[in-house]
Amino acid sequence: MSPTPKIIVRKPTAAEAAEAEQWGTWEKEPSTFDWNYDEQETCLILEGSASVTSMDKKQSAKFGPGDWVVFPQGLKCVWTIKEKIKKRYKFS
Repeated sequence: MSPTPKIIVRKPTAAEAAEAEQWGTWEKEPSTFDWNYDEQETCLILEGSASVTSMDKKQSAKFGPGDWVVFPQGLKCVWTIKEKIKKRYKFS
């Protein structure tokens, strides 16, 4: 079995933040749901907070406003949104 792809959480560069202004926006109320990433997703968290835990429980990440998050292709996870979240995102 291949290792679980890693979730990356960091602060964006000024260029990345500017690029994200062109991306789509997604919002969701507090909830918990399963998600599978068929493609890599890169997002910039604008509001709220959430955590994501891989289905195999080998990794988790927490993030909030100002965080740049990369979810790798192939990740199967559970999202837990603690405060209504709003993000800019793109798939690649």
